[in-house]
Amino acid sequence: MQARGLLMIEHRLIDRMIGVIKNALAKIETTQKVDPVFVDNVVEFIRVYADRTHHGKEEDILFRNLRERSMSDENERIMNELIEEHVFGRQTTKSLVEANERYRNGDNSALSEIGSKLRTLTEFYPKHIEKEDKVFFPASRAYFTDNEDQAMLSEFLEFDRKMIHEAYGAIVKRFEELYA
Repeated sequence: MQARGLLMIEHRLIDRMIGVIKNALAKIETTQKVDPVFVDNVVEFIRVYADRTHHGKEEDILFRNLRERSMSDENERIMNELIEEHVFGRQTTKSLVEANERYRNGDNSALSEIGSKLRTLTEFYPKHIEKEDKVFFPASRAYFTDNEDQAMLSEFLEFDRKMIHEAYGAIVKRFEELYA
């Protein structure tokens, strides 16, 4: 498998979650209610899997390695766009968390913002993924030899191995702060 193959496999799981969010949005619009725990789970998926695990591999490994290469202006522009899109996803998720907290605390007007942020995520991720899968990943592959690509794949797998410890370490830390 090529390194980009692992990233594309991760995209398929993100696609599936976007489908779940779309289905939930239809229910939210019909009932004019949202389960704050569902939103918490969406946020956890986006933050831990899509952002930290997936975007972490892109930013911390792939993009780092690409910065060491003489990239074309076009590929460098696209990479910078992708980084900006990652930031946009983080900001949207942060706004979703804030709206969910307000809703949880009884502010029913936050429901429309929750719906808006969920919709933004369902519109954002498919376009972002398509840009990576069909444009950037194929172009970026040309900058690496087969051996370099396999070394990057190994680094991706090591990154994943460490993620479970990072994720659950963060959960314990959060509980320690809450229950100190």
